[in-house]
Amino acid sequence: MIAMRILGIETSCDETGIAIYDDEQGLLAHQLYSQVKLHADYGGVVPELASRDHSRKIIPLIRDTLTQANCTSDDLDGIAYTAGPGLVGALLVGASVGRSLAYAWGKPAVAVHHMEGHLLAPMLEENKPAFPFLALLVSGGHTQMVRVDGIGQYQVMGESIDDAAGEAFDKTAKLLGLDYPGGPRLSKMAESGDSARFTFPRPMTNKPGLDFSFSGLKTFAANTIAANAVDGVVDEQTKSDIARAFEDAVVDTLAIKCKRALKESGLKRLVIAGGVSANTHLREQLAVLMKSRGGEVFYPRHEFCADNGAMIAYAGMQRLKAEQTVGLEIGATPRWPMDQLPPV
Repeated sequence: MIAMRILGIETSCDETGIAIYDDEQGLLAHQLYSQVKLHADYGGVVPELASRDHSRKIIPLIRDTLTQANCTSDDLDGIAYTAGPGLVGALLVGASVGRSLAYAWGKPAVAVHHMEGHLLAPMLEENKPAFPFLALLVSGGHTQMVRVDGIGQYQVMGESIDDAAGEAFDKTAKLLGLDYPGGPRLSKMAESGDSARFTFPRPMTNKPGLDFSFSGLKTFAANTIAANAVDGVVDEQTKSDIARAFEDAVVDTLAIKCKRALKESGLKRLVIAGGVSANTHLREQLAVLMKSRGGEVFYPRHEFCADNGAMIAYAGMQRLKAEQTVGLEIGATPRWPMDQLPPV
């Protein structure tokens, strides 16, 4: 069978990711441009600025990635791009460029689901999870528990009913006066925190089911900050202690829900992916959980936890080989339930 190569394009939010994946040799090249500095002054992503920056960066990044992989458009068998979910303007940049290049180069185009990209990111590693497995997807915009029986065979067992875990991290970090993006900075601050000083609630763990809710934790953090302020100022150690209590609460909640889902599903393999999957505390706790259950946990490498083109190229390759391509229309789907995807 002749090897196939695909170009992957990711522009769902504030990272421009480009990659080339070969179904025999694996990942050949990838480039990533982050807009963190662009949005830092605003304390969060500004959609219009994000779209404009994607427009400026995407073509040079594609050129650089082709050069890095030592290939041309003639060597490609398809173009994959993120079609949703995400910010509609940002998505349309990638969709427009991806679909136009596919037409110009005479290649099929594949519209990829962003969260499917995250879910399949561990497949880029040497130690790949076998189907079926349980997936915990934790990112800035989504927190989902998914049973995965195969590519496109997804059962969403639970999801966030308000703030996603990553969103709660960023909002709480902002309350603590940390710069954007706050999640990783909060985790760093938590390292010097006293875990015994404050105890935050573990939301929805005393109720049946696998849904998540993290907005209450953000409110609890805000009240704790206010209660410990002296003349409106909170000392650095107190901030660290609050950060630690918040992180412990989120990690414990995710672990409790994973344990419940594993018991309910009877599965022995757990995948965790998305930006929050880079959290060291979370990885450690889930490793202990899976060891106690005689199972195994799988992660993407740190550089593929956040949004990236490699995961889109891999997911796009699976859809391309199944001939699940799109027509000439250019579209984006800002809201797109993952369990609506067709099986491969």
